[in-house]
Amino acid sequence: MSSGLDTMLAQLHLGQAAEVLPQWLDRAASQELGYADFLQGLLEEELAARAVAATARRLRDAAFPFAATIEQFDFRFRPELKRQVVLRYLDPSFVERAETLTLIGPPGLGKTMLAVCVATKQVQLGYTARFVTAQALAGQLGRVNTARGRQRLLAPLLSCDVLVLDELGYLPTAASFGPALYEVIAGRYERRPTIITSNKSLTEWGRVVQDVSLAAALVDRLMHHGQVFYLKGPSWRTRGRQLETTTTQEASA
Repeated sequence: MSSGLDTMLAQLHLGQAAEVLPQWLDRAASQELGYADFLQGLLEEELAARAVAATARRLRDAAFPFAATIEQFDFRFRPELKRQVVLRYLDPSFVERAETLTLIGPPGLGKTMLAVCVATKQVQLGYTARFVTAQALAGQLGRVNTARGRQRLLAPLLSCDVLVLDELGYLPTAASFGPALYEVIAGRYERRPTIITSNKSLTEWGRVVQDVSLAAALVDRLMHHGQVFYLKGPSWRTRGRQLETTTTQEASA
């Protein structure tokens, strides 16, 4: 009986429903499910599987450098970040209000991880995201020779629901980077949220984009509907080594 249904479900591209059909037929028989309950249960499994697949697809498209969730972020190691304040960026209102989040501090403080955590949560809520480092974007811009090519390059950064621009200011960029960055930020302003990480304070962004006026315009848009967090303290990457050193010294004493 189920083989014919399997075929029809497959033809309708209901793969998960076809896979769990035998179990649901057994459940319907043992629990005397009505037709409506049987069909609802079968379709709910199909919808759940599609939601999981869609989330996985959005995560791949986002191109995060690593997988991370907010549950993995150790707020005890970053006491300057108030957990309740950060949590406001983990619900749909972050996208709906088109806010910005700027994380500033030396390398190794967890800026990128926190940015990925926030963006990942938004992807799990059904939104799209893109991750790009400032250096990668600058390199891509350097290989574009036409206005159409530039538009094609920037289009995904302008249209995604959440953009993460990582490592702004870590390495020098060409003069053309500043105007392109402004185009992205201005294009997303009051439309879609942006997350930026940088090792340079806002007052240094004039040197980063090689134009003080342009930097002022960038900061103005980022601050209007956004917040800046300055991170400080020891590096995530060396905390394990520091603990190991301390333990060794204690043992030697």
